[in-house]
Amino acid sequence: MKDYYQTLGVDRKASDADIKRAYRKLASQHHPDRGGDANAFKQVQEAYDILSDNRKRAEYDNPQGFFTQRGNFDDILNQYFTHFDVRSQMRNTRAVMWISMKDVATGGERVININNLALSVEIPPGVNHCEAVRYPQLLQGNDLIVEYRIHGHPVWQRDGLDLLREVEFDFWECLVGTEKSIVDLYDKTIKIKLPEMSRPGTMLRLQGKGLARRGHNTGDMFVKVKAVLPNSIPINILDAIKDHQNK
Repeated sequence: MKDYYQTLGVDRKASDADIKRAYRKLASQHHPDRGGDANAFKQVQEAYDILSDNRKRAEYDNPQGFFTQRGNFDDILNQYFTHFDVRSQMRNTRAVMWISMKDVATGGERVININNLALSVEIPPGVNHCEAVRYPQLLQGNDLIVEYRIHGHPVWQRDGLDLLREVEFDFWECLVGTEKSIVDLYDKTIKIKLPEMSRPGTMLRLQGKGLARRGHNTGDMFVKVKAVLPNSIPINILDAIKDHQNK
């Protein structure tokens, strides 16, 4: 059995906050978009998916008690080898599908295999974690109900339709103000304007730049200012400081 605690570098008695902190650090370090090791990132993501879920963590910590029930054994087989769990209930069929935060943002078509049938489902943008979506008469005349589970993201956090992330600014940028560009979950470039004399921890709100969902107002994007000390002071910033002092 894989040691997920060792993968994240935390103790078995680690709190939820400790686990989340370790995950963010390692996921940011190994993320392929930042030149990291894709396999290491996958292992970190797998460990976090288990240890961040109280039920899954309890089952992982107590495998003997877990495997005494046949239903639980079927669940874990489906989770690790098929990534979805199918349970027939009367005329409906249920499935669990794991998706990314980017899938939540953009939606799109996904193929799921059930009983050797390849079915195409449309992910509704803005879908929530553990939300069940019904697809009428998709499976031989019966309804298919897909319960969506959402992987954590190394950069973005979600609160409903709002998105939150930290952005680093030099200490001097916080003093004199600046503009910085980031890329959102839609692969769009967003310009952030940092006012002068911004304190570390300042929360910048970009209205309407969060997640979109049909029938709802679009969420907002919140950028938390993280101040870092620069290695040197650019000449233009020095000039700006002097100008500011002379006012």
